[in-house]
Amino acid sequence: MKDNFLKIFAFINQKGGVGKTTLTVNLARALTLKGYKVLLIDCDPQANAGSGLGVKVEKEKSVYQAMIDQSCEKYIIEVFPGLYLLPSSIDLVGLELELAELEEREFVLKELFQNSQFQGLPLLSFFDFIFIDSPPSLSLITVNILTASQGVIIPLQCEYYALEGLSLLVRTIRKIKDLFNPELRLFGMVLMMYDSRNRLTYEIAEEVKKHFKWILFQSVIPRSVRVSEAQSFGKPILDYEPQHKVSEAFKNLAEEFLQRLSR
Repeated sequence: MKDNFLKIFAFINQKGGVGKTTLTVNLARALTLKGYKVLLIDCDPQANAGSGLGVKVEKEKSVYQAMIDQSCEKYIIEVFPGLYLLPSSIDLVGLELELAELEEREFVLKELFQNSQFQGLPLLSFFDFIFIDSPPSLSLITVNILTASQGVIIPLQCEYYALEGLSLLVRTIRKIKDLFNPELRLFGMVLMMYDSRNRLTYEIAEEVKKHFKWILFQSVIPRSVRVSEAQSFGKPILDYEPQHKVSEAFKNLAEEFLQRLSR
């Protein structure tokens, strides 16, 4: 992947339980199956990305410590071929207070990317993509994530409250772009937990298309209990059940992601 491509993506929704971590992990895995090297950074104190990949979190070896050290090489773990993880820990909860005392508090994560190396190369040269799983809140950590990122991908659950807060999130992204990060762009939205048999799902999808058709991915991720089963075994659904309809949906999404990137 050429260095002038977008490569740092924030996966954000201030509402919890919308499939954000599922999207981040499985899209990353789908891209590694195509031969790309992806670093997944878990910036959610709940550390679900790590547990969903079968990684036992050690607070001394987490993104929190990397941000303190301004170096992340010794904290990165390769969990599947081509898929690397910088895990989270509960210590991130306290990082908010520590960041608040700094003058350049919005740029700590961006500086980490610029200062870090991995296997003898600058971090941003070694990896094709960096995916950041964000906390379900619009916090100072989220501001750091948006300041460090180039693209934003928003997961939307197909339920009644899906659109609540979405306009606020979009305004926040634009504000960060104006204040701290002119490179930032809203790259895409993904409909998660889609149930074609449910009338409400259809209505929500149509409402989203009406307002956000310009960035909505055509690939939708179906609802399935298999996703939770895969997470309990510490695997992406693509490894747990490669031929499942959700796995196929993530493969299609990865292809659409790359096509959109090339444009």
